[in-house]
Amino acid sequence: MSVKAVVFDLDGVIIDTEEVWEEVRRGYVAEFGREFLPDSQDRMMGMSTGEWSAHLADEVGVPRTAEQVAADVLGRMAERYREALPLIPGSVEVVRSLRQGYRLALASSSARILIDQVLQTAGLTGAFEVTLSTEEVPRGKPAPDVYLTAVAKMGLTPADCAAIEDSSNGLRSAAAAGLTVIAVPHGVYPPAADALAGASRVVGTITEVTPEMIATL
Repeated sequence: MSVKAVVFDLDGVIIDTEEVWEEVRRGYVAEFGREFLPDSQDRMMGMSTGEWSAHLADEVGVPRTAEQVAADVLGRMAERYREALPLIPGSVEVVRSLRQGYRLALASSSARILIDQVLQTAGLTGAFEVTLSTEEVPRGKPAPDVYLTAVAKMGLTPADCAAIEDSSNGLRSAAAAGLTVIAVPHGVYPPAADALAGASRVVGTITEVTPEMIATL
């Protein structure tokens, strides 16, 4: 069955923010005399807002409620985005190119407020038929919820869709949902071997994802 729609991740695929997230969250917990657990960074990549804020509050030990942690960190991230949006070179052009031949959706672990701001700043508002945050589904990545919901909102099946992901949890989420997975591994935070093994195609940069390549999946 040929691909009818492409579902994009946001962080690490369209914008290069994993290092920004790490810097902001590490700095935030340090203000309370706390530090990440050895696996905190890997675990939080792909978690929903409610999940990572609970991790920082309950496991890392920030003396704030999960809701307060989320509000604090999201406010700092929004400020960083206002200062400079770290677009991945060529990502906006890839979205616009694929839109000519495929239906598009966005399935992101970022909060809704950040998704909307990024799309507006990048000039991509309206480019996606469906945009979905993991805070709007029961479970964040690596659970398949956000991909299954995005596909359902388009009235399609997972077999109709390809996903573009960079992180271990994102790749696992898309594969678990049954989409054809294209991996764009992040240079600083490379995905685990088991997560990468679930990808049908691995590319070096997002610019390698063309309509012609999608047609060969």
